[in-house]
Amino acid sequence: MKNSTLLKMLPFMIPFVFLIPVLVTLSPRWLRSLDMSQMQSLKTVFMGIFLEAMPFLLIGVLVSSLLQWLVPEAWIRKMVPAHPVPGVLLASLLGLLFPICECGMIPVVRQLMLKGMPAYMGITFILSGPIINPVVLAATMMAFPSHPEVTAVRMGLAFAVSAMIGLIVYTFVRVHPLKRSLLSFNQQKQSGQTHQHHRTMRGFFVHAGDEFLDMSKYLIIGALLTACIQTFIPRDEMLSLSGGTIGSYVFMMGFAYVLSLCSTSDAFVATAFSHTFTLGPLAAFLVLGPMLDFKGTLMLLSTFRTKFVAVLCLLIISLVLAGSIAAEWLLGK
Repeated sequence: MKNSTLLKMLPFMIPFVFLIPVLVTLSPRWLRSLDMSQMQSLKTVFMGIFLEAMPFLLIGVLVSSLLQWLVPEAWIRKMVPAHPVPGVLLASLLGLLFPICECGMIPVVRQLMLKGMPAYMGITFILSGPIINPVVLAATMMAFPSHPEVTAVRMGLAFAVSAMIGLIVYTFVRVHPLKRSLLSFNQQKQSGQTHQHHRTMRGFFVHAGDEFLDMSKYLIIGALLTACIQTFIPRDEMLSLSGGTIGSYVFMMGFAYVLSLCSTSDAFVATAFSHTFTLGPLAAFLVLGPMLDFKGTLMLLSTFRTKFVAVLCLLIISLVLAGSIAAEWLLGK
C-alpha cells in the first residue's frame, strides 16, 4: 500500500526536483515585498500562458472529435506497421503532417490510441510532434538565423529522444497505459452502434465539449501554478543557481519546465540566453519544454496511468540531459 501511494505521488514531486534549489534561496524579504504590482503581474502572466495555449488545445480537441466521428478503427490498424522500428519512425514524423502544439497533442493521441494506435507510437507522437513540425522548425530558424546548429540539434535530439522512448515503451510496457481502458471504449462503441443517430453533428460537438472540459481544467491549474512561479521567483536569482557545467543544463531544463511555453514561441525566449549559455543547455531548454512542462504533466496524469507518467518523465529528463551534453561535446564551440 505504501509503495502504491508513493508511486501515485511521484509525478507531483517531479516539479520540486527542479524547484528545490530555487525555493531554498527564497528570503523573507521577497515574501514581505508582495504587493498589488505582483498580483497584476501574476494575472498578466497567467492570462498570457492560458490564452497562448487555449487555441492549440481547442484545435486538438476538434481534431480528436473528428477522429472519433469520421475515422474507423480499421483505418488506424492498417496504418500501423508490423515492425516497431518503422512504427516509431512514422510516429516521429507525423508532426510534419499534423503540426499540433503540445497543448492539443494529448487529446488527439488519446483518441488515436483508443482507436487502435499502439502505445509506443502514441507516446512517440506526443513527444516528437510538438517539435518536429514545420511551424516550430521555421520559428527556431527565425530565432537563431546565425546559428543553424541550434535548429539542427533541436530537431535531431527531439527525434532521437522520442524514438528511443518509443522503442523502450514497445519493449517493456505490457499494460495499456491509458486510464480509460480499450475494453470500456469498445463496450461504449458497441452500445452506441444501436443508436446511429448519435453519429451526427450534435454528437461531434458533445464529444468536443467533453474533451475540452476534461483537458482545460488541467491547463488552467498548470497555467496558474506556472504564473505563480514566474511571478514570485525572480529570474536573476534563478540564473544565479546555474553555475557549473551540469548546473547550466539543470537550470535550463527546470526553466523550460516551469515556464511552460508553447513550442512555437520558446525559441524566441531561448535567444535571451544565447550569450549566457552554450549550445548544450540551449538544446536542453528547447527539447525538454515541449516534451515535458508543468501544465503538460497534469494533462498527462489526466490521461495515462500514474506509474507510467512517472517513468515517462524520468526517461525524458534523463535522455534529454544525456543527449544535450553529447551535442555540446560533439558540436559545441
